[in-house]
Amino acid sequence: MSSPSGADLHAGALADSSGARPHITVLLHEAVDALLHADADPNGLYVDGTFGRGGHSRLLLSRLGPQGRLVALDRDPAAQIAAASIQDPRFSLRHARFSEWAEVVAELGLGPVSGLLLDVGVSSPQIDAPERGFSFRADGPLDMRMDPTRGESAAEFLARADVRTLAEVIREYGEERFAGPIAKALVARRESGPALERTRDLAELVARVVKTREPGQDPATRTFQALRIHVNAELEELRSALDGTLKSLGLGGRLAVISFHSLEDRIVKRFIQTHSKDEPDRRAPFAPARQMPLQAIARIHPGADEVAANPRSRSAVLRVAQRAH
Repeated sequence: MSSPSGADLHAGALADSSGARPHITVLLHEAVDALLHADADPNGLYVDGTFGRGGHSRLLLSRLGPQGRLVALDRDPAAQIAAASIQDPRFSLRHARFSEWAEVVAELGLGPVSGLLLDVGVSSPQIDAPERGFSFRADGPLDMRMDPTRGESAAEFLARADVRTLAEVIREYGEERFAGPIAKALVARRESGPALERTRDLAELVARVVKTREPGQDPATRTFQALRIHVNAELEELRSALDGTLKSLGLGGRLAVISFHSLEDRIVKRFIQTHSKDEPDRRAPFAPARQMPLQAIARIHPGADEVAANPRSRSAVLRVAQRAH
């Protein structure tokens, strides 16, 4: 099996094939420890629904037993390149959305699943590559797709959406209080000038509209987040992926989800709460409460050392649940 050095595994640092700065895997040991806990089966089936650059997968493989199996998914073609260095018969990667993990497991004739890991949101290598269009800090094409071979780019969405649709997307997914004025400015630009096709053009337009912002936050932060979430249907993907745990996670199997902003974390929190609290039967108030399928296990934030080493981890939260029934 090919893997990083022990020092790299400890730090979660993985060099990107483009030569960009190393990608530091967030909550690396905490997430893997949550899945491969003391009572877990090291020879079970595990799923990394968001392979990225493989930090979590590599550590999982180093701790699996000889009969263990790890199935990873990612819709970013760059993940396929990163995975090529893993020569391990226990590992396989599918080019698929993480919402499709249960279907992939079923197609492979595998199951039940002993552990599912989801590290949702955009990754550092994607942000740091100007040609992907995720960041307002460097100029690039206004793309923002996790899989640049499929679907509508951010530029294409901006070229067709009306003011109401734009305002709804920016307000709902970016939690942007200036969503209305930004949407109007976007449509006015489209009607009076060349199409918005570059990240710098979009960032400059938003900065002209948003006059006040929290200290240290770029005026375009929330708009870029909103467009990225919309283009990739990220919240719908997360809901579908979570629903899959109710049919494919085995008894005692663990769900571990790392999220990076409140919209994602709220979905995960509510899902676990909804399916972990026993419900009384209102028609038979003295009967035993109906047992729910999940048990909430933990909520974990990065420690001070990790945040100091990787400031992008500061907003991360790991939620863990276990299949109970």
